[in-house]
Amino acid sequence: MKIDLSGKLAIVSGSTAGIGLGISKALAEAGATVVVVGRDTAKVEQAMASIRQRVPAAQLRGVTADLGTVQGAEKLFVAEPRADILVNNLGIFNTVDFFDAPDSEWTRFYEVNVISGVRLSRHYTPDMVKQGWGRVIFLSSESGVATPADMINYGVTKSANLAVSHGLAKRLAGTGVTVNAILPGPTFTNGLEDMLKDATAESGRSARDEADAFVRKARPTSIIQRVADVEEVANLVAYIASPLSSATTGAALRVDGGVVDSLAI
Repeated sequence: MKIDLSGKLAIVSGSTAGIGLGISKALAEAGATVVVVGRDTAKVEQAMASIRQRVPAAQLRGVTADLGTVQGAEKLFVAEPRADILVNNLGIFNTVDFFDAPDSEWTRFYEVNVISGVRLSRHYTPDMVKQGWGRVIFLSSESGVATPADMINYGVTKSANLAVSHGLAKRLAGTGVTVNAILPGPTFTNGLEDMLKDATAESGRSARDEADAFVRKARPTSIIQRVADVEEVANLVAYIASPLSSATTGAALRVDGGVVDSLAI
């Protein structure tokens, strides 16, 4: 089986670091032209340099835009009016007690984690429908089906990602455009390292060992009993972005290490 995305244009939101950067590398490696999008020009350029280290012949374009805002989305639409593959990866997370999260924090999470993907999907899918082919992928989370007590606002937005992706898949039935959601579990990214930095300093463990310990403590149902690597998530996204996945749509695909203890989803 060979994943070949030659001739396809992929836009990956929030792609300057973490899972988004890993996805961009995987898509570039499969031959897609990848649009890297982030809020900081220097970070966009650094991300493209990182991709080229792995894929020297990568076809890349960069856009600096805050996709959590209407203005940022419009800036992207002007720079890149169409796409064959849209990966709605942009997202923020933190740990906060339910009673300490004000309305403004709920609104901020919803705008970035949910509405950004809605805006991009609304813009890019009509052209996909016209050409009879396209891939829309939402990065949800295992937290969308097993909401953590200390990340309720985050979990709610990830549940919303599932609802949007499933509904949009039905809306685009028969068009050749598939829409799916990917549900990563805890994944070893800079964001997770930052979240655990105090615990890492206190324990004296390496960042990776601390992350694995976090999984065993905070996500005890994990079957792999460790964090996932970014590449493990990106590999699934690359397959779903490819022509090989044409019979998969409206799905919620887990790469959570078995955290969700269920026979379904």
